[in-house]
Parts: sequence; structure tokens; C-alpha cells
Amino acid sequence: MRYRVGRWPLVGREGELEEFTAASQDRTCRGFLVYGAAGVGKSRLAEECLERAAADGSRVGRATATAAAGAVPLGAIAHLLPAGVDLGDPVAGFAAVAAQLATGRGEPQRVLLVDDLHLLDPASAVLLRQLMDAGAVRLIGTVRTGEPYGEAVAALTGGDAVRRVDLAVLDPGRTGELLAAALGRPVARHTVHELSAASGGNVLYLRELVLGALAAGDLTEDGEIWQLREGRLPGTARLAEVVGARLAGADPAGRPVLELLALCEPLPLADAESVAAPHAVAALERAGLIRVAQERRRTTVSLAHPLYGEVLRAGLPVLRRRALLLEQVARTEARGARRRGDPLRIATWRLAATGTADPALLTQAAVLARHAHDYARAVALLQAVPEDRHTTATRSLLGDAFFEMGRWAEAETVLARADRLADGERETLAVALVRTTNLLWSNAPVAEALAANDAALARITRPVDRRKLKINEGFIRIAAGLPAQGLALLEDLETDVGDASDVDAWLRGAWMKPAGLALVGRTHEAVVWAERAHAGHRRVDERALASHPAFQRIPLVLALTEAGRPAEARRAGESAYAELVAADSVVRVWLAVLLGRTEWLAGRPATARRWWAEAAALARTFDHAMALRLVLAGLAACAAVQGEPEAAETALAEHRELATPEPGLLSAGEERLGEAWLLAAAGRLGEARSVLLAAARTARATGHVTGEALLLTDVARLGGARQVADRLTGLARVCDGELVPARAQLAHALAADRPERLLRAADACEAVGADLLAAEAATAAAAAWHRAREPRRAAAAARRAATAVARCEGARTPLLTTAGAAAPLTAREREVALLAAVGNASVDIARALTLSVRTVDNHLHRAYAKLGVTTRRELARTLGAEPLTARPQG
Repeated sequence: MRYRVGRWPLVGREGELEEFTAASQDRTCRGFLVYGAAGVGKSRLAEECLERAAADGSRVGRATATAAAGAVPLGAIAHLLPAGVDLGDPVAGFAAVAAQLATGRGEPQRVLLVDDLHLLDPASAVLLRQLMDAGAVRLIGTVRTGEPYGEAVAALTGGDAVRRVDLAVLDPGRTGELLAAALGRPVARHTVHELSAASGGNVLYLRELVLGALAAGDLTEDGEIWQLREGRLPGTARLAEVVGARLAGADPAGRPVLELLALCEPLPLADAESVAAPHAVAALERAGLIRVAQERRRTTVSLAHPLYGEVLRAGLPVLRRRALLLEQVARTEARGARRRGDPLRIATWRLAATGTADPALLTQAAVLARHAHDYARAVALLQAVPEDRHTTATRSLLGDAFFEMGRWAEAETVLARADRLADGERETLAVALVRTTNLLWSNAPVAEALAANDAALARITRPVDRRKLKINEGFIRIAAGLPAQGLALLEDLETDVGDASDVDAWLRGAWMKPAGLALVGRTHEAVVWAERAHAGHRRVDERALASHPAFQRIPLVLALTEAGRPAEARRAGESAYAELVAADSVVRVWLAVLLGRTEWLAGRPATARRWWAEAAALARTFDHAMALRLVLAGLAACAAVQGEPEAAETALAEHRELATPEPGLLSAGEERLGEAWLLAAAGRLGEARSVLLAAARTARATGHVTGEALLLTDVARLGGARQVADRLTGLARVCDGELVPARAQLAHALAADRPERLLRAADACEAVGADLLAAEAATAAAAAWHRAREPRRAAAAARRAATAVARCEGARTPLLTTAGAAAPLTAREREVALLAAVGNASVDIARALTLSVRTVDNHLHRAYAKLGVTTRRELARTLGAEPLTARPQG
């Protein structure tokens, strides 16, 4: 997709536009003014208001006030004045202008937009105010906050007849909406986070950052989502000029403060005042270039915008940079470096200034950085430690930081060396816990992670430490897709981290145990354990060598979803994802995977596709094949039910190119969903059911109880309800949530084809947030009532179905289309009709279904008669199907 540079859409300003509409309808209102800092989008909002006024029939004009025009009386608005008016006498001249611009009864109103009103000359301000008071014009204006202006402009902008709105910067959510609207596709959450943080929500800065990233090829899209290359955020020359001009207006006496903050922010106020006089620091605050914050007895200073630091650093000579950093080190050490984060700050500054620092200080700082989840800084500090000063502990720390950044190969190199050099059982255990996790996440066979764990077990004799490795094995086996085996090893895991002999081992077990419980259908226990693990992790985070505490929300999302509580899963998952994005932790990929799955099960394919696209982009970036295979299948399934077979086939083509790994978490069967739903979209329901049944057998063999229930439910939805209803009932007996029983109820209702039972199934599905299942059940009920010649009941059921369908983001499934046709098609007639509707010839249908061509034509003829159509085009229209341009490969 090629991005075209142009005017950006207006996003996130709905409230302000409503205020303008209200002001336009108020006869007493003469002006509408938009206040805000430079670059927040004042002009864009004002232009939208002017366009709305023009659309309502007003006569419009516009002007821009500038410093140059402000030196000339009426210079900014001269082009708007009637020709031939003598302004030599301002009193008479202004009255003449008002008379000529006045509108008679029934004539359209005159609306003027004046940008940057604060720069307007006094004569223009006085004239505009007179025109407003006379009702000759209505003013739309923009005013930059913090800028001085004279009495005339103050009079123009004051009074009850003028309405004011204050425009704030965009928050991250609105920034994401704007980026998606401007770029035409969703934008990865991490990219939104980076652009929002760098721009500070300033629309002008944001646009220049995007244009710079596009020009550099650092902002790209894969057909589903836009993503910024890791560690890259280039701007444009215009951005540097705009920010540079803002900084150039600062008092020269305060320049050293700005330079020091660019390298070392935030700083104590006393340090800022040590390089510039207090009045110079105060002047910087008045100019909006720095922020001063008070927290208890501590006052800190920081730059007012992230880009100020970027521009200042780019202009600092090397020796000036070195001097500033070392002077700040000296100031901090002179105070005794008593604050907890001082070693991290000092080490970072020394390293930036000289390229080296004391190894003990570097190590201490790296520990602080790791526990703050600043993995990139931890790596930089540890890589600066001389090789002969590294220990097993520092190598484990470095390997762990590499893992969190998704740098699997580098992590394995460091950790394998640490394992060889480990001295004693304690060091062996510490390395094993980190190394097995890295192996598990990389594309290495699961057997390698288990072998590394067994090798450590063979070297350890203390029972308490051997038990930690058994917990670690349980973690590995559940993550590898063997929940029953893993749960057996975690059965006696302490219920609280405070009772554990090792917090790192406990956190691993407590992370994966609720995932295993959810997969075997013990969802209530899973939710309790996930909440317990999260709370425990928060308590010990500052001393645990484990991922961010938010990663404990990953199994919670899975457990809540399988319990039939998708709304809660959504809230918990989205909040945790924001935390993991801010920490830049690669483990967020699995949270995106599970949030996509939650939305898929809720019947929201567009939102599911958005999450799975994010997970796919992240998995490609870090070469995480286990997650990528799963999300590509999900992307294909979403595209298929959205009527986009080409996109589905593209995802499946990439899926087929990946090397087949051993089964992993959720991949036991569910990775065939895309294949099945693309076949279903093509009308090949029998083949789709065969794929799903084979996938369900895989899930059953590996103990994925809830996964098997998901797959069998889809078999029922695609015409195989009688085949799977009893098995679903059996699964419902071993699952303690409400989701699987609702699925079993749906399958039995579809098998019986009884409208009352179908509506009860719709109720059950709706109660667990499965809106698409509820819509299909209600649609099938409407068709059944129609066949029973009960039009009122059929209409009521159809209305019920329509309400549910409206929540399903345009999903199109065979059950919705064929049942919605409200005709008594048999299962075989429905299958033949769907295949014909998407463009298959009778001979191809016969081959696919192992029937004769004559039998196919007979089925098709009966379907035509029942549906009241005579051509395949009419058949496609009736069933809501579209011809396929890409054929699934069965």
C-alpha cells in the first residue's frame, strides 16, 4: 500500500466540533476561537469548522495573521475588505465596511477564519470586532496559548459573544486513531506508543515524524498493519527547523540548562540552577521549554517536549557533551549518590561520556536497569563490562535481557557460556531457569529446552533445588502444548510467592499453571491462580529475574475467555498490553495472540484480525515461529469470514512456508482454523469439517480440552452438528465454565433443528459473550419458524439475529447465509448451493463432493426452486456469497 502525503483527517476533536455546531446555531454568538499550543491542530480544526459553515450555505473567507503583516495596519485582512472603501477616516471607513458586508434578510451569513489572531495588528482587531458586533461577520479564529497580544486583540477575543475552546494534545488512544485514519490501516500498538511519546501528542510533530519514517523506509505495512522498525524514529528537516526555532527563542542564559537536560533529564532543580541563574531557569519555564515538578520535598526539572532533547543532542559537539555529562556525575557524587537510581544514572552518564566505567558500578547499574525492565540499557551496561570481569550472574543477567528483547541467538550464546562456566549448583540452577525459557521461545525444538533442564538436574543434588527444576519442567511442558503433563509437575506448587523457596522458579510455575488449567477446562481455578500470580509478582518484582508483572495477565486472558467472560478478558488484556508495550517486552506477542483469540470467540473478526496482525508483525520481527503459525491461521480465518479470500490465502501461503514445529501452547489443532474457514467460505463444507475433525483429534490427543471444544463447535456450525453434539456434551461435563456447555447446547439445537431450542441456545451463547454463535442460532431459528409457517415468530427471531449480527463486525458464515435464506434446504442442498454460488462449475462440485454431475445438478435445481432463483448470480445474491478470486488448497 502506497501512502499519499496530504491533509490529515480530523480525529479526536468531535467534542470541539459539536461546540462549533452549537455556537453556529446560537444567534448571539459572534465568534468561535480555538486556543492551544503550537502544532496541536488548531488550524486543522478551524478549517473543518469553516468547511462546515460553507456546507451550511455561509459565505466564507480566510486570512492568516503574521508578524510581518502585523506591522501594517489592516495588513492581514486587507484582501477581505470591499474595494473602494476609504479607510483614511477609520470611524467612517469602518462603518462603510460594515454596511457593505452586512447581509440582508434571507441572505447567507458571512464567516471569516483568521489564523493566529494573537499576531493581528490593532486596526484589524478593532475592525473585526466592529463587524462582529454589527452582525456583519461571524469569526472563527485560532490563538496560540502563552503568546502576548495587545489590548485590541484582547477586546476582539473577549466578551460573552465569543466562545472559546482549548485544544489539548492528543492522548495515545486518539493518536492511534489518527494514525490509522491517515495511513489507511491499523498501526501496531508499539508504533503508536513510540510516535505518541516522541510527538507528545502534538499533531504537527506527529505528522513530520511519520513523513520522516515513511521516507526512510522505517515505517512499513505488511498488508494488515503498519509497524515502525525497532529503534528507528527519523523526522524531517522541517521538524528540526520547527523545533529548533522554538528553542532558539530561549534566553541565552538558560541554554546550558536545556543542554544539560537533553543529556541527563530529569534533574533536581538545584542542579539546573547550578548551571544558570534562578531567573534564567524561571524564564525557561515561562517560555514553556521546561517543566518543573514538585513531589514531596523534591523538585525536579525536565524538558517540556521529548523532541527538544533530540534536537539539542544533535547540535551538541562531542567535547561539550562530555563536559556536561562528567560535570553532572561530579555533582551527583558530591551529594553522596544516595538515591536508589543514582548508580544507574552515574554509570549511564560515564559510559556516554567516556565509553567506560567501573565494572562494579556497571554491574550494579545493570541490575537496577533490569529490575526497572529497561532491557536495552541493561544490555548496553553489561556489554561494557570487560570480559575478564564477567561472572555467571552477569552473564545470566545479560542473557535474560537479550531474551526480553527477542534476541534469542545472542541470549543462547551468552547463556551457554554461562552454563559451561557455572561454579556450583546454585549458579547452574540460575542459568538453567533463564536458558530453558530462551530455548522455549526461540525456534529450537522443545526437546532442547527439556534436555537443558535435565542436564541441570543431573548436576544438582539438593532436593529443594531439584524441585525448582521440576517446576521449570512443568512450565516447559505446558508451554509446549502438553498441559496435563505440566500440571502434574506443578500440582504441589505453593499458593503464594511468599511461601516459595525461590521466587523466580515460583513465578515460572505460577505463570504457566493457570494456562494449563484453562486448557484442560478448570477455568475457575485458572482465574484464581492467574490473579494470585499477578499479585505475587507485583510484590517481588524488584528482586525477581522474570518478565514484567503484566505478563502474568496472559494466562488470565486465556482463563477468562474459556470461562465465558470475554469482556473481562478484554479489559485485563488491553491494560496489560499497554504496560508491556511501554516496557518494550517481547512477551507481549502472546498477549496479542490471546486477545485476538478472545475476539474471535466473541464473534468480532475485525478486532481479532487487528490483534493477530499485531502479533504476526511482532513475531516476524523477532522470528518467533510458534506464535507466527498460530496467528497466521487466525488471520486467514478472520479474512475468510469477512469475505476476503485473497487475504486469507495470502496468510495461509505464509503459514505453509513455515517449518512445522512441535505442538505448542494453543497450536494443537487451532492452527488449522484458517484452512477450515477458507474452505467453508468457498462452500466446501465437507472438506472444512474434515479439517476441523482432524484438528480436534490432535487437540484431544494432547489434552487441549477447551481447544477441542472450540474446533468441534465449528464442525457443528458447518453442518456436522449431529456428528459432534454428544462429544461436546461430554466435554461440557469436564469443563467448569459456561462457554463449553453453551457450545454443546448449540450443537444439539442445530442437530435437532428445533426453533425453541435454537433460541435457548442463542440465549446461552449470548450470556457467554459469543455473539456470532448467538446470531447463527437465532438465524437458524428464524429459518425453522419460517419453514413451520410461523411468520411472526420467524420475524421475531430474525430481529433477534440482526441485533446479534450487528455486533459481529460484518462476519459472514455459511450458517448465517443459508439459514438466512429462510428456505428448507437440506444439508447437501446447502453445500451444493454454496459451492455454486461462489463460482464452481457442476463438474468441480461433483469432484469435490464425490458425487455425479447429474446428482449435483438435481440438488442445485431443487435449491433454485426452494429459493425462488433461476441463475447462479441470483443464487449468490440470495446467499450473500461472492465469487472467489483465490482458491483454497485443500
